[in-house]
Amino acid sequence: MSDTDSTVLGKRPVQIGLSILAVFALVVIFLWSFNFMREDEAPKFLIAAVALIVGVGGIWALYLTMDNLVAQLPIRTRDFLRPYVFILPALLVLGVFIVYPAIRTLYVSFFDYTRGGGIPTNFGLQNYISVFKDPKTLIAIRNNLLWLIFVPLFAVSIGLVIAVLVDRIRWEKFAKALIFLPMAISFVGASVIWRFMYYRALFGQQIGLLNAIVTALGGEAVGWLRVEPWNNFLLIVIMIWLQTGFAMVILSSAVKGVPASLLEASRIDGASEFRIFFQIIIPYVSSTILTVTTTLVISVLKIFDIVFVMTSGQFNTDVVANMMYNQMFKAGNYGRGAALAVIIFVAVTPIMIRNIRNMNKA
Repeated sequence: MSDTDSTVLGKRPVQIGLSILAVFALVVIFLWSFNFMREDEAPKFLIAAVALIVGVGGIWALYLTMDNLVAQLPIRTRDFLRPYVFILPALLVLGVFIVYPAIRTLYVSFFDYTRGGGIPTNFGLQNYISVFKDPKTLIAIRNNLLWLIFVPLFAVSIGLVIAVLVDRIRWEKFAKALIFLPMAISFVGASVIWRFMYYRALFGQQIGLLNAIVTALGGEAVGWLRVEPWNNFLLIVIMIWLQTGFAMVILSSAVKGVPASLLEASRIDGASEFRIFFQIIIPYVSSTILTVTTTLVISVLKIFDIVFVMTSGQFNTDVVANMMYNQMFKAGNYGRGAALAVIIFVAVTPIMIRNIRNMNKA
């Protein structure tokens, strides 16, 4: 062995030790920054600066340090560990922010937190039993079913029709941009916009667009969000308006994949446009329709923002996610709220698995 090789081997333990110390220091910095950003008295600009510096620079430094640490190891060990070094932060984030909260929520759902000053008591299924015995929960489940039926049905149907129609006009990109524009608005922002559409009056003045039309035609102003059961459908309209653009964009790409020769041959054979649409286009893009539908179903099962902003679940418009929020953060019934969260999770999981399988087949 040459003097150079012995020198390199002698430096390797030192470099490994320095890399381990650097990783440890970065972990300490991450913990400190996390606690600092949670402090109520911390200045906002300092919180933003720490989040930017540590969130970007810290992660970058962690990757470099871990890569340098692995580089000091033997070749076989290095080749085995290097991929895991780069996915480890992502796995940690998933574990801390997704896996652990899910397990913790499941655990909390089996306890009663309404007695004993917030101390969990009475382990059992009482939260799940009480959920399905509560008439309000049954109303929320009924409303969720309405959302599940009408939002995917109308959003996908309208999106598909628009995708086929705008494919034939000169201003296709402009038309698609206008229809897709609501997707840039958050659910909360869209709810605020539509609340002004449905409002009855503000300080004695009519500001709602619907009531402005009704009163202009000689009718009386209506409290739209109080009228049952139509108030549920008025809320559903908001999500259809938001999601139609999403369905249109995805389905438009699928429609463009229909062979032009197939469509032309159908027209030569005398098939009408309606027959081409129902017997050629829809079967050809059926897998995409199924994927878009299941994606919308997952979004609908988790719907919360629109109901919370528009009615807060009043007038029999509550949904399961909003009831979960009210039980957990307003009533302080953590067990009941966790049980509702688990119910949503159980409902979403099989649909999500089906959606992933469909995307993998595509």
